[in-house]
Amino acid sequence: MGEDDVYAKDGRVEPIAEDDDVYTKDGTVDYKGDPANKKVTGTWKACPFILGNECCERLAYYGMSSNLVIYFKTHLHQSSARAAKSNSNWSGTCYLTPLLGAFLADAYLGRYKTIASFSIIYVIGMTLLTLSASVPGMKPTCVSKDDCYTNNGQTAACFIALYLIALGTGGIKPCVSSYGADQFDDDDEVEKKHKGSFFNWFYFSINVGALIASSVLVWIQMNEGWSWGFGIPAVAMAIAVVSFFSGTRLYRNQKPGGSPLTRIIQVLVASVRKYKVKVPEDKSILYETTDAESAIKGSRKLDHTNEFSFFDKAAVVEPTDHIKDSKDPWRLATVTQVEELKSIIRLLPVWATGIIFAAVYNQMSNFFVLQGTLMDLHVGKSSFEIPAASLSVFDTLSVIIWVPIYDQLIVPFARKFTGHRNGLTTLQRMGIGLFISIFSMVSAAILELIRLRKVKENNYYDDEHMPMSVFWQSPQYFLIGAAEVFTFIGQLDFFYDQAPDAMRSLCSALSLSTVALGNYFNSLLVTIVTSVTTKNNKPGWIPDNLNYGHLDYFFWMLAVLSILNLGAFLLISKWYTYKKTVGSIR
Repeated sequence: MGEDDVYAKDGRVEPIAEDDDVYTKDGTVDYKGDPANKKVTGTWKACPFILGNECCERLAYYGMSSNLVIYFKTHLHQSSARAAKSNSNWSGTCYLTPLLGAFLADAYLGRYKTIASFSIIYVIGMTLLTLSASVPGMKPTCVSKDDCYTNNGQTAACFIALYLIALGTGGIKPCVSSYGADQFDDDDEVEKKHKGSFFNWFYFSINVGALIASSVLVWIQMNEGWSWGFGIPAVAMAIAVVSFFSGTRLYRNQKPGGSPLTRIIQVLVASVRKYKVKVPEDKSILYETTDAESAIKGSRKLDHTNEFSFFDKAAVVEPTDHIKDSKDPWRLATVTQVEELKSIIRLLPVWATGIIFAAVYNQMSNFFVLQGTLMDLHVGKSSFEIPAASLSVFDTLSVIIWVPIYDQLIVPFARKFTGHRNGLTTLQRMGIGLFISIFSMVSAAILELIRLRKVKENNYYDDEHMPMSVFWQSPQYFLIGAAEVFTFIGQLDFFYDQAPDAMRSLCSALSLSTVALGNYFNSLLVTIVTSVTTKNNKPGWIPDNLNYGHLDYFFWMLAVLSILNLGAFLLISKWYTYKKTVGSIR
């Protein structure tokens, strides 16, 4: 069979038209703005630069954030609860700013320019953070290694740097995964099959960076100091920027389609204005453009769905909908515009179930670390000690182990039974991850229960470390890693695949915002639990010295919430309707 032939559905070999074979059909363009040539742009040719960028950027992020709760406690002199809340609030902001970056990418700049410009802000923030930890007058004044204090200016410098990083990551997080997926033509079945694999290897590259961060960089921070501990991530971020720009000529770019929020509001306004109008039985007479491309630049048309029929009123044509020779967009919307809004509404319940999972995931950088600091940090019987935050290496190793297992074994095996090109649907994949996450909290709760019993039996209350190996934490980290491979990667794929073409960055940001709300939810839980359990001068569940508390109760509470969340997810998944595109763009 020749290069320009393909199999038809009945097994016959048919030639493809020349332009079908050369150019993408999903509306992407090259760096010059011309239609993207399949043979010289995109696919795995472009992906190494994007994966390299993500690996280095995540190394920078996790290298700076994995141990941040310890920095807050020892160098900014914050209590355990306050350090956990500061860390949760900052982490939450890192996953909320993507809504801004995504809006700019989808509406005006496109993903390439958004990533490029926000990367500069990120590098400035990393540089300032390094200076705040190393330059005399800016860095904290330390009496001993772990006993430091800061004035208001020094604290402000640290947090200004951190929130500049949060802003910078807002333009990168929602765009990089979507930008990588853009390199595969949605209307080419062969390339589309590779897209699911891309998300697996994208998350794999994240965790390669995280592995180096949680092992080498955390050790450097605890033993060589924070100037090196923050300086190396700053250099890694600079390398990430270089890697991204190196692939410019190979990238496929989706055109920005104008403000998605304006289009959504137009549909809402038009629907309300026509609330008395009856939607016709024949949906084919609802308003839509006659062109192959939708009215939204660079976007394919969406097929009509029957849910939320009230919004179909916006696409019912009336004589008053036109001003002179053009339609009034605040009175008449296309079916594709209406379906954009419906797609977002359908995504929201699925999105909400990610918040509890994100709160569980958040424990790795908060209470898992604080729990580990009270345990024996020695490796075996040697004198070598590892930082408690380095135990997150087991989460990273779990992801690195599970990604190829899922991609190379589970997908082909499941495909034989389901017939689905990815083995499991994205919703099935996410549900399995939610189920696994329950056992992570159960594991953490049981470990803390056993630890507190030993503390009580042997009066270890005021000991810096108790003779119980920190490596007993590895199962809870490993389980979260397995849950990530199913839920977080499934979430990336799901929100990209189900997003309208011109709203993919925004929907990726919506997915990431669950992590933000999970962090804020965790911070809220800590505030409520601390307030309720410290009445009548009791130490509460989460005192400064966790040996006097009941952190196990907090983990049990998260396990119960995770079970309820899984039940809600199963009901929502049963109800969900997948989107359908119509035609293609040459």
